[in-house]
Amino acid sequence: MTGIHYRVRGSGPVLLLLAGGDGDADAYGPLGDDLAADFTVVTHDRRGQARTVLPPAGSLADHADDAAAVLATVADGPAAVFGSSIGAAIALELSIRHPGSVSRVVAHEPPISALLPDAEGMALFAAQKRLEDAYAEAGVAAAMVAFAQLIAVNPADREPEVEIGRPDFERPNLEVFLRYDAPAVRKYRPEVSALRAELVVPAVGRSTDGPPAECAHALGALLGVPVAVFPGGHTAPTLRPRGVAEALRAALA
Repeated sequence: MTGIHYRVRGSGPVLLLLAGGDGDADAYGPLGDDLAADFTVVTHDRRGQARTVLPPAGSLADHADDAAAVLATVADGPAAVFGSSIGAAIALELSIRHPGSVSRVVAHEPPISALLPDAEGMALFAAQKRLEDAYAEAGVAAAMVAFAQLIAVNPADREPEVEIGRPDFERPNLEVFLRYDAPAVRKYRPEVSALRAELVVPAVGRSTDGPPAECAHALGALLGVPVAVFPGGHTAPTLRPRGVAEALRAALA
């Protein structure tokens, strides 16, 4: 594996965290620090991001292959994987393309329109396209307003010690996310028949509403498995890291 920046902390069984949005190897700092008490926590910069020198990905398959390459470097065998939002979609594709690399995949609210019934799927697909159009027509700030509406961000739904700063629309990763990764998620059509019920744990936030929650429940129905309920909403891995760490430990037990 060359060109992919990754971070390792803690000790114990390997757990790969795949961040949502434009998140990179540092995105899930408090969550990873909490989990590092029990796991060897691995995170990385996706293609096009920060310290990874590879160009932006053309599909989620590229991201899944990169995640498998990271695991091949740091793990001696199958590893647990947690992904949220786009990270959950990548985790599912990883389990399809590289099933021998994963022991369990916890997929927190994968925003995959293909999982939903026709009308709901078309509505999510259209909303994702509007986000991309907002970026193309008015820039990052307008796109992130559309994104926040789509995932129903509630900054107040957080743990007391979590501080929220002013929005930073100048982050370089945002351009990569909006230009390449968001369209890749919108176009993603997983091979559902290749998903293994014994490997995948769908997860949903207790306070999540709308398409992200619908996708999690649809995934559970397709696989015939229960959906794990995590604290908080769609952005809980950053806003409720202690609660998510506890819920993730339970899901992986």
